[in-house]
Amino acid sequence: MIATFSPRQLAHAPAREMHNGGWTPHAETVARAESIVAALPGLTPATDHGRAPLLAVHSAEYLDFLEVAHGLWRAAGRDGDAIPYVWPVVGRRPLTLQRIDALLGRFSFDAATPIAEGTWGAAYWGAQTALTALDRVLGGERSAFALCRPPGHHAGADYFGGYCYLNNAAIVARAAQRAGRGRVAILDIDYHHGNGTQDIFWDDASVFYASLHADPATDYPFFWGHADEVGGGAGRGATLNLPLPQGTGLAEYLPALDRALAAIRDFAPDLLVVSFGADTFEGDPISGFALATADFTPVAARIAAAGWPAVVVMEGGYATAALGANVAAFLRGFD
Repeated sequence: MIATFSPRQLAHAPAREMHNGGWTPHAETVARAESIVAALPGLTPATDHGRAPLLAVHSAEYLDFLEVAHGLWRAAGRDGDAIPYVWPVVGRRPLTLQRIDALLGRFSFDAATPIAEGTWGAAYWGAQTALTALDRVLGGERSAFALCRPPGHHAGADYFGGYCYLNNAAIVARAAQRAGRGRVAILDIDYHHGNGTQDIFWDDASVFYASLHADPATDYPFFWGHADEVGGGAGRGATLNLPLPQGTGLAEYLPALDRALAAIRDFAPDLLVVSFGADTFEGDPISGFALATADFTPVAARIAAAGWPAVVVMEGGYATAALGANVAAFLRGFD
C-alpha cells in the first residue's frame, strides 16, 4: 500500500498534559511517528494543498486561532505549552474575547491537548499528508495510508481536544466529495470515539460515520459515542456507534466490525475513509482492549475485502515500541 508522511509533523512536541488529576508526560510523542516510519520504508512525501481543504471542515476563526495560539501564549508572558483550564458550560461567547486563556477555553474541550510551538505546522502537514493519500486513491490506487500525527478524529469544526487539532478524516471526506465522490463512509476503529468526526457530519446524509470504540460510560470522551447517537436532521440514521466493553478481544471485535461493514455496504459509498487507531492493542498504556499485533491483519483484511477505495488515516496508538509493528500488521491486511 502507498504510504504518505511529512517529517514536519515531528515539530509537535508538547511536554505534559493533565491526566487523572495530575500532570503527566504527554502521551502523543514524536516517537510514535518515528516508530511507524521505521516500520514502513519508502514513504511518499506529502504535498501542500493549501488552506482551502481545511476550510471545508474547520471555521476560519478556529484555524486563525490555532496558527497564532502559541504566540499569544508567549506574548502573555507564559513559558512552555499553551494549556486550557477554563471552559464555558452553557455557551461560547463570540470572538470579542482577547485573553489567551479565554480563547483556549472557547476552542477546546480538555486539558490533555497542549498547543506547543510546533503544533500548528505539524497539524497542517498532517492534513496535507491525508490529502496526499487521497490524491493517490483518486488517481487509481485501491488504497493509501496517511501517517498523520498529531491524530485528528477528536477535533471538531471549531475545537481541539483528545490530542487532535485538525480532523484529517473529515478533511479527506470533504475533499473526496469535491472531487466527485459524493457518498463517503468513515469507519472509525480507534479505541476512543471520534467525537469530532461525529459532530462535523451529524446532520449530513452524504457521509456515513460508523465507530467501534470503548464504551463512553467508562472511557474518554464520555459525552459522545453512545449507541443511541444516530445523527440528526437530514443525517439521522447516518451515524452508527458500536460501544464495546473494556477487555474486548478479536472474537468480540469482529462481529461488531461486520455489523459496521454491513451498514456501510447498505450506504453504498464511493469512498471509504478508515480512522485507524492502534490503541486497541492489548499493551496500549491508555486503553483497554485486547487485540494482539497479529489480530490487526484480519481486521484490515475484512475491511479490504469489501472492495471500496480506501484512505487509511492514522489516529491513536500509544504503545510506542510496538506501534510500528501494529501499523505494519494492519496494512498487510490490505495487500
